[in-house]
Amino acid sequence: MSTEEKIIKPKLGLLELAKQLGNVSQACKVMGYSRDSFYRFKELYEQGGELALQEISRKKPILKNRIGEEIEKAVVAMATELPAYGQLRVSNELKKRGTFISPGGVRSVWLRHDLETFKKRLKALEAKSAQDGFVLTEAQLQALERAKEEKQAHGEIETHHPGYLGAQDTYYVGSVKGIGRIYAQTFIDTYCKVAFVKLYDRKNAITAADLLNDRVIPFFQQKGLPLLRILTDRGTEYCGKREHHEYQLYLTIEDIDHTRTKAKSPQTNGICERFHKTMQNEFFFVAFRKKVYRSIEELQDDLDQWIGWYNTERTHTGKHCYGKTPLQTFEDSILLAKEKLIDHNELKGSFQVSD
Repeated sequence: MSTEEKIIKPKLGLLELAKQLGNVSQACKVMGYSRDSFYRFKELYEQGGELALQEISRKKPILKNRIGEEIEKAVVAMATELPAYGQLRVSNELKKRGTFISPGGVRSVWLRHDLETFKKRLKALEAKSAQDGFVLTEAQLQALERAKEEKQAHGEIETHHPGYLGAQDTYYVGSVKGIGRIYAQTFIDTYCKVAFVKLYDRKNAITAADLLNDRVIPFFQQKGLPLLRILTDRGTEYCGKREHHEYQLYLTIEDIDHTRTKAKSPQTNGICERFHKTMQNEFFFVAFRKKVYRSIEELQDDLDQWIGWYNTERTHTGKHCYGKTPLQTFEDSILLAKEKLIDHNELKGSFQVSD
């Protein structure tokens, strides 16, 4: 079927269906056209036949307004190189490589090459792999193993600068032969998305406090910023009586406020949940396929390398990151954080004086 026939056929089908049903409104509803379009098609067909319907097809694209051929090739190549990436992520990754194109431009290229959905990009990857016989990368393998792209909605969290609010959670990695159960204590700054992860063979208040003491607080101290508040769920490793609970005691010593998620609303700690999904897909799935681990320490070494890459190399599409890496976002926001802290301390001091 030629392009012209593809353009004309739906319009002729609409006219024929309306004739058979004897109902214009129902025909338009079935075919997805408006009544105005139907009467316009009908008038044109009566005046000039099928040729008149062909002439009202979409305007030809203005080729001079399109992006350069090299940029288009780069976008198409990344569609099979990293099929799970969305248009914003592709735009950010290409900028890192010196190729500048907007997210909307990426989608326009995808539409021209029939790559606008994750499923279509996976099909293109499968076809290219079958034709060229190349070895798939880990990112491509992960994408092919996923049946569909999961989408989760998370609640909006109030955060104003790095250190304003950190989110902490426990992630069950799994039970590994020769090692046993493995749990990950995770922390992520809700503003800049800088993350820290440490593995343990159990989950309790001591391990929850140890992550803060060993990784998180030293980082903020080095950057000259305090950590003001932490959001956790209501797990026993985070909640308990202060005098008998190591985690609560540690927060008191470090003068960190503690906020708990709403009961029966785990999505309020959605930033951690989203990070866990990323960590699972991009690290653990790959690591356990590549290597047989004999100890938690061995797995921790590889995880530390991935976390370093996550914080310093991986572009992030978070609300305050604007396509920058988490650490770059943190560094760029230090002055903002210090200004906010000065205002906060001045306000706090004024209340103390008035008392």
